[in-house]
Amino acid sequence: MDYQQTVNYMFSRLPMYQRIGPAAYKANLDNTWALSKYLGQPENRFKSIHIAGTNGKGSVAHMLASVLQQAGYKTGLATSPHLKDFRERIKINGTLIAEQVVVDFIKKHKSFLEKLNPSFFEMAIAMTFDHFAGEEVDVAVIETGLGGRLDSTNIITPELAVITNIGLDHTQFLGDTIRQIAGEKAGIIKKNVPVVIGKYQKETYNVFKQTAESLNAPLVIADKLCKLERTAFREHNGKQCLQIDVSWRNNETDTYFTDLLGIYQGENLLCALTALRKLQEGQKLFFTDKDVREGLFNVVGNTGLQGRWQKISDFPPVICDTGHNPSGIQYILEQIKITPHDKLHIVLGMVDDKDRSAVLALLPRKARYYFCKPQVPRGLDQKKLAMEASNYNLNGDHYMSVQDALQAAKKKALTTDLIFIGGSTFVVAEAL
Repeated sequence: MDYQQTVNYMFSRLPMYQRIGPAAYKANLDNTWALSKYLGQPENRFKSIHIAGTNGKGSVAHMLASVLQQAGYKTGLATSPHLKDFRERIKINGTLIAEQVVVDFIKKHKSFLEKLNPSFFEMAIAMTFDHFAGEEVDVAVIETGLGGRLDSTNIITPELAVITNIGLDHTQFLGDTIRQIAGEKAGIIKKNVPVVIGKYQKETYNVFKQTAESLNAPLVIADKLCKLERTAFREHNGKQCLQIDVSWRNNETDTYFTDLLGIYQGENLLCALTALRKLQEGQKLFFTDKDVREGLFNVVGNTGLQGRWQKISDFPPVICDTGHNPSGIQYILEQIKITPHDKLHIVLGMVDDKDRSAVLALLPRKARYYFCKPQVPRGLDQKKLAMEASNYNLNGDHYMSVQDALQAAKKKALTTDLIFIGGSTFVVAEAL
């Protein structure tokens, strides 16, 4: 099989949550441990940083990977889901895993995979750990896929655990309260391993505190150590300027620039800076202040991150973002408010197995909508979405595809308007 045939095989033969939803979810780590044993426990052959959370974990992962890469470490980066190519999930120093490596892995282990019948994500993580070990990375930044406690990445013992903010998402698996979801995310906390919590939340703090204390894991809260000066958000030559009061520098205000745009990156930056501080304190990894600044300045350039408040064209500006749960949408709406525009056009698509009411209730009624269906089995029919949206006074036309909806928006929008694309990671992927 060539690369495309191999990827098609992976998508079709191995249950994939992103495509088919709950049927692909495995509520235990049995297959993951079996794959680890079969491959010789590759996850034990490199240092790692483990990151969980509802929103922000991808951005924080890319920030940390960029800084470590800048410091000269051979840095692995494991993220999910991918937008355009499966290989986006597995990178070393910003370079995608080679197509031939993917082909060779499946070819070599095909009989075992078919016997075990792992999920797509279980197989992808096994491939990731095997690749990082084979390439002898110095350190790998590992983002969880779903949850934490039962996530396939959770067989590692990292140098540091990081948990970004907690919101309602994947409630059918993780629980329908913030506290329950925090309990699942807290599952990545390991004995004697420091843990950074990105944001203090009253509902989650005791969950993390009790788990950390029971495992003798030193715990810090990022936004208790750093303060973001929210009035300082501004873009400068395609970079975002953020001013932060840092406790370990006697609360002096420091200025950072990053090529990750969107005001929500401020919270992520606090989390990343605190994580880097803990790594330095523990003498786990070494880097200079210059490495930190240059790494944050070039996150997109170093790692290739896409889909975070990403502008894909001008006149009118077309911007996409993968935020799709209520808390993620709230961040996006804050950004839209401060982005100059006359009329707002929203290309919106969703999946069929999530509660959409909380998101639809947040969306602006004055915008013009272009409802569409992402081309995956879980994609919500565009007519059904339009009908549900109308219950919240969100009005517009519906289209068979993301591209049809985007072209319609471009025809109707003036150069002074703003087109936003979102609602689902799959919609962003098709737009890109």
